[in-house]
Amino acid sequence: MDEDLLKLKNPGYFRARRPGLLYRTGWLLTRMVAAFLFLSVAMVVIYRFVPVPVTLTMIFDPNGITREWVPLSKIDRNMVDAAIAGEDGKFCQHHGFDQDAILKAWERNQEGGRIRGGSTISQQTAKNVFLWQGGGYLRKGLEAWFTVLIETIWGKRRIMEVYLNVAETGIGTYGVEAGAQRYYRKSAAQLSRVEAARIAAAFPQPKVRAVTGATGFTRRHGNVIAKRVTTVRADYDTCVYQ
Repeated sequence: MDEDLLKLKNPGYFRARRPGLLYRTGWLLTRMVAAFLFLSVAMVVIYRFVPVPVTLTMIFDPNGITREWVPLSKIDRNMVDAAIAGEDGKFCQHHGFDQDAILKAWERNQEGGRIRGGSTISQQTAKNVFLWQGGGYLRKGLEAWFTVLIETIWGKRRIMEVYLNVAETGIGTYGVEAGAQRYYRKSAAQLSRVEAARIAAAFPQPKVRAVTGATGFTRRHGNVIAKRVTTVRADYDTCVYQ
């Protein structure tokens, strides 16, 4: 049949072929990635100004939720310095990741025994606010992405404020204000150096480490943190108080 006649009898001749499965899959994945990037940046921007209402850890906590959001101005500086001393001594020096701490944690883990992490306060905040507990490469990758975002958009002072408001401080207890009320019957604005150090000592394992009446490692660790608070205030909390 003459090609011109074929074109006239088949208007669809000029239509482009339907995209193949590979093309459609790629287009769908591209849209999903773009949507995730937009939503993740939007959430970080919103939480730059708005208190974090709830986290996945809180939602799935079978013990319920006891918490009270307070601005950093109503949290005693002892608590900020204790958190830095106990969890992330280079908080003001790094940009979200402490390579030395990560390397040391990896080396210790190769020796066996209890698994140790090298997460900074920024990484812990990213995980606590936007993700779920537990390991896995997917969660670690997302944690790194959100860490970069909060370091860029929030800054150190806001990261510390959010961290101290969402960190678990006991069974069903979140944030240092709720922790201070639970353990000392006072506001986080009134915590002494020793009291703040004891709360910070329980951060890694809040469900099993006692804040009041602590013994053994937790007590010794709290005493070490309390001694470091003065040094932190002199040299290592300037990114929060400047």
